[in-house]
Amino acid sequence: MEPIIIVKNIGKKYDIVHQKGGYITLRDVLAGIIKKPLSFIKNKTKEVIGREEKEEFWALKDLNFTIKKGEAVGVIGANGAGKSTLLKLLSKITPPTTGEITLKGSVASLLEVGTGFHPELTGRENIFLNGAVLGMSKKEIAKKFDSIVEFSGIETFLDTPVKRYSSGMYVRLAFAVAAHMEPDILIVDEVLAVGDAEFQKKCLGKMNEITKKAGRTVLFVSHNMSTIQKLCKKCILLEKGKIKMAGETQKVIDCYLNNAEIRAVTEYRLNPNESAQISKITILDQNEKYQARIPINQNFTIKINYEVFKEIKGAVISVFFYSGEDLLLLSAESDKNAKLKSYAPGEYTTSVSIPSFLFNVGTYYFDVRFHRPSLELIDHKQNISFEILDTENNPKSEIFKGQISGVMASILDYRTNKKTI
Repeated sequence: MEPIIIVKNIGKKYDIVHQKGGYITLRDVLAGIIKKPLSFIKNKTKEVIGREEKEEFWALKDLNFTIKKGEAVGVIGANGAGKSTLLKLLSKITPPTTGEITLKGSVASLLEVGTGFHPELTGRENIFLNGAVLGMSKKEIAKKFDSIVEFSGIETFLDTPVKRYSSGMYVRLAFAVAAHMEPDILIVDEVLAVGDAEFQKKCLGKMNEITKKAGRTVLFVSHNMSTIQKLCKKCILLEKGKIKMAGETQKVIDCYLNNAEIRAVTEYRLNPNESAQISKITILDQNEKYQARIPINQNFTIKINYEVFKEIKGAVISVFFYSGEDLLLLSAESDKNAKLKSYAPGEYTTSVSIPSFLFNVGTYYFDVRFHRPSLELIDHKQNISFEILDTENNPKSEIFKGQISGVMASILDYRTNKKTI
């Protein structure tokens, strides 16, 4: 089948400007002006202004790949690998510095929550506005209007200005419009993670329908390996702006997870425009020292730091543990008392205690989600890796002469009674 996307020697360069200058006090200024006014002004101006240094940063470099019509292709990689930059190039939001991109067909992209929406307009008005931006005629939009509204599930708020929508409602409406545009190529970034679990399932079903039944092409960026596995037969792994591996999804995911950097501390840049954000995730050993490689016979702690910028009612912190693409355990703060909490603006810390012998020897990863009911996400951090190490005090290794199979290693209570005659 003929390729619908052809990428040849693509590169994207940004110039980062570093300004070097000095700091002077008011006392220095006054004293200098009194003693030598002309020479002071000349020298201090040079010192304060300093000099500009430009640094070249290649977000992408020497990318080559082709995608055929009807394929669903995943794009994965660590934060900063160049995934979003690639999608912006393919969506023609920004031009490449080098290379050439050939797209044979119409393109619809869903890269950021609310892109193409006007906050003062209602949901109804934004369907027509966003549809027009994506290239649909007024007649086409009107014909599909009821289907778009039904898919989005925002009927109750259809005539409400979208500035009052939650991020999840934004995504519902934006994806519904993009999916019903029937583009030849649909480009979707991680924004679907904002929606609740039910809507994510509906979106995956729609994308499967787009590729398998309608024969359209989907390019999908996600940190969720399970979602990538379900939707995409092929996958591209980016690392530091280059393609590390491309091919069958399972092999690419295995390569990514097996080579994931294991760090005890992961920090994130805050965006005060959001209602709340996770700022740092830390893994601590039983002595409360930074450590992401934990002996199997020791407990450890996951510490989650987050900041709430706007009051949030009815939310919870959850941790999802994975082995490969398999979900092993979903743990939520509300598991014990089945209550959701309200958060006033401020800084918060949640600690999750992990008992010894919960996981077997091996490498695992987890996601942290700050969400409302039905998993409607407020913030979501993914793929934090840790390793469980074998020890001399591992009873399983002693009895079975080596590590016993399985991913869970919980030591359970056994009671044996002999029947008396």
